[in-house]
Amino acid sequence: MRGTGVKEQKNLLREKYRDIRRSLSPDEKLETDAQIRQRLMKLYQYKNARVVMTYVSKGNETDTLELIRAALLDGKQVSVPRCVEGSYEMRFYYINSLQQLEKSSFGVYEPVEELCKLQKNFRNSICIVPGLAFDSRGFRLGYGKGYYDRFLAGYSGTVVGICSSRCVCWRLPCGKYDRAVDLLVTDKYFRKIHRQVESRLGGIV
Repeated sequence: MRGTGVKEQKNLLREKYRDIRRSLSPDEKLETDAQIRQRLMKLYQYKNARVVMTYVSKGNETDTLELIRAALLDGKQVSVPRCVEGSYEMRFYYINSLQQLEKSSFGVYEPVEELCKLQKNFRNSICIVPGLAFDSRGFRLGYGKGYYDRFLAGYSGTVVGICSSRCVCWRLPCGKYDRAVDLLVTDKYFRKIHRQVESRLGGIV
């Protein structure tokens, strides 16, 4: 991919990892999703969290619907995002069941504002983020709209990436606004990401 910019590289990689997702049989996907969910729910970060913030999965994304049901049964508060119309920002709303969701014009299920309470307090929470792929440093390959990048810029809680181990690579191209996750959970393992910090001289240490 030499000679191409970050945006072009990411677009090529999105097609690659979409194809990998499509290659999973229904049985393989069910097993993979279950293994990811079980590993996630064993983490002390999950067990200690008061609020589980998560995307609502669709299609061949790593499933979160069963996670939402399980978290509610665990007595957790669960919040899911809703995009702010006319912008690339999103807000999280608490839900008590999947019945409080409606399909948006983009085909994504979002909380019904009239039925759900806006989340304003992010203390003692974990945020589970979607990604077509993740790399060894915890950087994610999103869908290109930047919703999560904008939200995570102001979020100080634990960020968790979930995906099939088939969709983890050594390095992904990333820009200055990309934020690495704190934990990466796959069907095969979980990994705690050691964040790199930028020195005053502009180098990574």
